[in-house]
Amino acid sequence: MRLMSSACAGMFVFGIVMAILGATLPSLFERIQFSKSEAGNLFFYMNLSMLVISLVFGPVVDRFGFKVFLAICSLLVAGSFLIFTFAPVYSVILMAAVILGLGGGGLNGGTNALTSDIHPDKKSSALNLLGIFFGFGALTIPFLIGILLERWGLNAILLLAMALSLIPFILFTVFAFPRPKHAQGFPLRQASKVIRHPILWLCGFLLFFQSGNEFTVGGWISTYLNEQFGLMPMLASLILAGYWGAIMSGRLASSKIVRIMKNEILVLLSALLSLTAAIIIAVSPSGALASVGAVLIGLGFAAIFPTTLAVVGTTFPSFSGTAFSVIFGIALTGGMTLPWLTGKIAQAYSLRQALLIPVFASTMTLVLQGVILKATKRFRITRA
Repeated sequence: MRLMSSACAGMFVFGIVMAILGATLPSLFERIQFSKSEAGNLFFYMNLSMLVISLVFGPVVDRFGFKVFLAICSLLVAGSFLIFTFAPVYSVILMAAVILGLGGGGLNGGTNALTSDIHPDKKSSALNLLGIFFGFGALTIPFLIGILLERWGLNAILLLAMALSLIPFILFTVFAFPRPKHAQGFPLRQASKVIRHPILWLCGFLLFFQSGNEFTVGGWISTYLNEQFGLMPMLASLILAGYWGAIMSGRLASSKIVRIMKNEILVLLSALLSLTAAIIIAVSPSGALASVGAVLIGLGFAAIFPTTLAVVGTTFPSFSGTAFSVIFGIALTGGMTLPWLTGKIAQAYSLRQALLIPVFASTMTLVLQGVILKATKRFRITRA
């Protein structure tokens, strides 16, 4: 129970990490003049940092354990928020985004792998429950900006985010963690079999598009509503909070639904809802309808990531960190690429046209989940 609470605290902070750039972009545009293309670069380099840490965290936690790694990641996130608060120029904001990506990516991968390890028989339910705290964190900053920006100012909200990010650091420092799974040495031959497994790569490419979708919609929807439909930044931030709230609510429901529905079917239905909502956002003639689409797409996104992780964690329990490292590496490549591409298309054409990217990505998620359904029948999934 203590370890799950520390994992939930870490995932709460990762939710803040995911939402902070999208929620603060309108205010940052006002404080420091930079282009949409440069804004896209913030997402790109933050996600590149997440990609780097995701490629190494798995073998590290399998070999050395979770405790020190997760504590360091919490400190990196806190430090990045402090830099954001007082950044005078774009280059400093970019540096903060890189540090934020390193810390946030480590928290994301580490807390998911830890939760998978400590719930051997209820991985899907536990990972969806963990995802609820991601939603809480992602909801917090847009909500605070929506109701307190004019009264407190952006700097006070960022300092509050820094204080919140120190909570998991305290928990990771105080609680006892399980012994490393491979404390005597890392078995490269067995790990290589895990890395070559076809189901691992199919799940990874599904999460490539899903991660790209979550970063793109979460990062750009408030700016889209502000520019395309004239919604005030405070209202756009509240709608962004509604998007994250829908993800949170959907994961709460999914933690129950997985007890009566196969993981693969739940992901398939979620991908179908995501595609429908993405089309609504892209073609909407009004801000009200686009806002409805933002909430619906949050519901569609909710179950896809944690439920797919549960499939991977169940398949590779002895190398969960390594398997998650591969998965997060592929996923964050999508999270790095698609928001960056959105910024480039928005700069060259329009943000409405750029938001056709979630339509394409949702289509690919749906197709890949169909392939996974067939592949699980073709390939014998052994516990590695």
